[in-house]
Amino acid sequence: QVQLVESGGGLAQAGGSLRVSCVASGRTSSARVMGWFRQHPGKEREFVAAIDWDGGATDYAESVKDRFTISRDNAKNTVYLQMESLKSDDTSVYYCAASSLVVVTSSEGNYDYWGQGTRVIVSS
Repeated sequence: QVQLVESGGGLAQAGGSLRVSCVASGRTSSARVMGWFRQHPGKEREFVAAIDWDGGATDYAESVKDRFTISRDNAKNTVYLQMESLKSDDTSVYYCAASSLVVVTSSEGNYDYWGQGTRVIVSS
């Protein structure tokens, strides 16, 4: 089993920045790829970004590309999502997820473990 705990959510101004974090614990060897997803109330969960622990390869949704940056600190078993130039459309609950695949993936079905989420609200 893998446990994932997100933190860092909160209120931000449009155009501002925010960083959310995810700490992985338990059998972390089962978490080869880490991803961020988000879900706005009334909408389906959508892919945001992903990164693999070894080579650091990344993938981003087109809606956040060039604004968001995913990174990882292997020593701390922590993955980060740095969000810049925030828009009101970025308002969502952000979820951390882990996959046993060896290649970064944007498919929700490929992720086996999920955190409880951290809420991000972007005001105008």
